[in-house]
Amino acid sequence: MSSKKISVIFAGTPDFAVPSLEEINLAGHEIKLVLTQPDRKSGRGMNLKCSPVKEKSKNLGIPVYQPSSLKNNKEALEKIISMNADVLIVVAYGLIIPDAILNLFDGHIYNIHASILPRWRGAAPIHRAIEAGDKVTGITIMKIVKQLDAGPMLMKQKVPITSVDTTEILSKKLSEDGAKMIVKLLKEIESGKLIKLEEQNEKEVTYAEKIKKNESLIDFSNAPEVLCRKIRAFNPFPMMYMIFQQKVLKIIKAEIYKKEINQNLIPGKLFLYRDNLLLKLTSGILKIDEVRLEGKKTMKSLDFVKGNKIFKISSVD
Repeated sequence: MSSKKISVIFAGTPDFAVPSLEEINLAGHEIKLVLTQPDRKSGRGMNLKCSPVKEKSKNLGIPVYQPSSLKNNKEALEKIISMNADVLIVVAYGLIIPDAILNLFDGHIYNIHASILPRWRGAAPIHRAIEAGDKVTGITIMKIVKQLDAGPMLMKQKVPITSVDTTEILSKKLSEDGAKMIVKLLKEIESGKLIKLEEQNEKEVTYAEKIKKNESLIDFSNAPEVLCRKIRAFNPFPMMYMIFQQKVLKIIKAEIYKKEINQNLIPGKLFLYRDNLLLKLTSGILKIDEVRLEGKKTMKSLDFVKGNKIFKISSVD
């Protein structure tokens, strides 16, 4: 490529992709077209809602195209060809990109992936890294190939996972890092710099399966540290929950309660002890800090206690 600014087609859908779109635009590259998923019905009113990427694209004055599929889609192929763009950048787009499109960009088709590959290929790398207790994750920029997240890697940047990181918090950090990295890559391509490719080690591959709602019901036989990780991993979606007085009670924030309580307590029950809302598990106790009861807003645990009858035990020293 020459030293002129690179022209881009950008494919992305959720909030995670927005910083990359913004940074590419700010760097002066021409974004000829944005591909994003079709508007979806959501919320209580089931109103049509556009993706965060579409909303940002409209604000930036960038054309948006929303095919429901790219496979065997002649219209989509012709539209992409007509853009005559140099590079395709994909960030959490959510649709499979067929060979007919992959072959258009002379190898300049890049994906920003939220893990240090080859660990956590797949749909939910941030959730699964937190859930597994990983201490480090990061961003990998790779070339896209037919096999899922298996392409050669161009850039990596590690990011520590702290004990308070939720998927929401960590996603924000990683999305901002990914945005800076893709602009750096475009600058290197622009200058004609030879970029080294690193093949992934197939022996080290792990897969981040898509999050299912049925994973979010609390299993009281989980160890406290396992459940704490799940609570952070599944925040903001789908949120870990239990049934309290025939209603769904989502656990927003919790920590391990490390003090001894000499009481015969039933696993799965909430109780109040020394102004702490606690949840008994088979092999330990969680201190619940924030909850969201069905039909209510998120609240601190003691505010929740004020409006609900919670079993209280006396302090025993």
